[in-house]
Amino acid sequence: MKLTPKFLSVKAVPRLFWSSPKALTIKPPLASVLFLIVGLTFFGLGEALLVAAGVGVSPWTVLAQGITQITGWSLGLATFVTSFVVLFCWIPLRQMPGIGTILNAVIISLVLEFLLPFLPTFDHVMLKLGEAVLGVVVTGFGGGLYLIANLGPGPRDGLMTGLQRVTDLPIAWVRSGLEVAVIAAGWALGGTVGLGTVLFALGIGPSVAASMYALNSVFGQSKASA
Repeated sequence: MKLTPKFLSVKAVPRLFWSSPKALTIKPPLASVLFLIVGLTFFGLGEALLVAAGVGVSPWTVLAQGITQITGWSLGLATFVTSFVVLFCWIPLRQMPGIGTILNAVIISLVLEFLLPFLPTFDHVMLKLGEAVLGVVVTGFGGGLYLIANLGPGPRDGLMTGLQRVTDLPIAWVRSGLEVAVIAAGWALGGTVGLGTVLFALGIGPSVAASMYALNSVFGQSKASA
């Protein structure tokens, strides 16, 4: 008898009623755009909760911190360059960008800017960890919603789906492995790792996969992404 949750075996982004036929299109379906925006808003809220929890930054921020240690760049510049390099890695993976690739950066940045000041901060460590876990779950749910819209992933999510297609491994394991590798690289370069960083690295892959599995169970049968 298998005890592994079914969502951990999810290998493809489902195609549901709000999925766009093509990622790169000048006339995307309205439902696709709406779910893209809602998904990215939840994604940004989840990241904001992780920041508000104050128990560690995301793995990719750790990597950016490490890069600043050896280059002297600002954190923003290091983050930008990292995103550009990740996008360059899309080429051999044959990933297709779309409006979601651009809106990913815009909407998440706006959510962080405007919602973060209103989120609660706690002194008790258990409440901090609870907020961090909630952040991971909300980020995963938002990631599932917007990826299913099929209007182009963000740089890191595109790397995840591209590597999944090449390796044929479950999405949860591909994303978790990617995040752990990023933490290791960032820490080796001098970045700061917190408990929240580890929670995010180990939890975001299963969270995204669980979101896709649940949404597909409710709204339709899964199909491999084009």
